[in-house]
Amino acid sequence: MTTLRPLDLQKRLAAESAPAVLDVRTPVEFAEVSLAGSRNLPLDELDPAQLAEDARSRPDQPVYLLCRSGQRATRAAGKLAAAGYTQIFVLEGGLLAWIAAGLPVARGSARVISLERQVRIVAGALVFTGVALGWFVHRGFFGLAAFVGAGLVFAGISDFCGMGLLLARMPWNKRI
Repeated sequence: MTTLRPLDLQKRLAAESAPAVLDVRTPVEFAEVSLAGSRNLPLDELDPAQLAEDARSRPDQPVYLLCRSGQRATRAAGKLAAAGYTQIFVLEGGLLAWIAAGLPVARGSARVISLERQVRIVAGALVFTGVALGWFVHRGFFGLAAFVGAGLVFAGISDFCGMGLLLARMPWNKRI
């Protein structure tokens, strides 16, 4: 896997006739803003074997991956590498870096809450609920806050967020 800065990726995409650009964000995030010509294939639906059937996405052809900030695209690159893909490129900093570089995007009319913000909202709500219930109902509810805190520490250390993967499967993050 190789990371590319936004301007380097733009040059590569301009030089290729039919590049395979995969956006691994949720469909709702993709509908809000996307890279022109990219294909939406959410990380939780990414199947390298099925992808290999697409003529533009064969294991011996370059595949460009992007997401919001680069984390999900890096995980997708791992899946593709394990399946035998040899030319995998990840947009460094994700779509946020692409936009910050002033490069063109396609904007839809949908406005969504990013997956990262959804995780923070749910985690905060669970911690608050656990503390409130622990204070007013039973001390055992403090365990909920501790569990969520431990999950956040694990996510920070391992770069794997189970809550994010779960939220990505929620109906409001599916195709509109």
